[in-house]
Amino acid sequence: MPAIITKNLQKIFNKGKNNEFLAIKGINLSIDEGEFIAITGSSGCGKSTLLNLISTIDSPTEGKIYIYDKEISNMSDDEKAILRRKIFGFVFQQFNLINSLTVLENITMPMRLEDLNKKKAEERARLLIKQVGLDGKENNKISEISGGQMQRVAIARALANNPKIILADEPTGNLDSKSGMQIMEILKDLNKSGITLIIVTHDLNIANTAERIIKIKDGEIVES
Repeated sequence: MPAIITKNLQKIFNKGKNNEFLAIKGINLSIDEGEFIAITGSSGCGKSTLLNLISTIDSPTEGKIYIYDKEISNMSDDEKAILRRKIFGFVFQQFNLINSLTVLENITMPMRLEDLNKKKAEERARLLIKQVGLDGKENNKISEISGGQMQRVAIARALANNPKIILADEPTGNLDSKSGMQIMEILKDLNKSGITLIIVTHDLNIANTAERIIKIKDGEIVES
């Protein structure tokens, strides 16, 4: 069953102006539920733009996106926000954690946004902390842990609301090679559990761990 389908997807920045830029050029793509996909290409090729469109963070200029057969172009911003919370888990290169909060507080935040009570949210967060190998770090502030540990927190946070799809944009980009491979092992294990995993990376060593590589050049798919 396809988890994501795009049809003639286009994204134009500064449309109608002298510096108009066509970032995504008519991309047709189908990603099945449970797949592990790596989207790769040189800097500026459009791979992160494609991820932002798939995730509904950004909107296409033309074309359609289907998430589990639901066409999203007519959704309101609020409906897209709900879809993101229920379907997607996000892992970013810059972690996007709140430094003033503890590890536990960062992970419980998405659950609290879904109105899960504090006790149940903390119970699940502790299970996730154990799952990503951060036992004993629950009460540490984010500023007190390493980059590799921050990315583990980000993965646990991404799993908080039981996502069907994890979107990871350069998840190892700010890590040393050892920490990066440890993060990839966690992500691959999640994929083996049935979660669809889509990673954007410029690192071919990371891309080669995926089941399928989608290469982007100048906003177009050149290999899939």
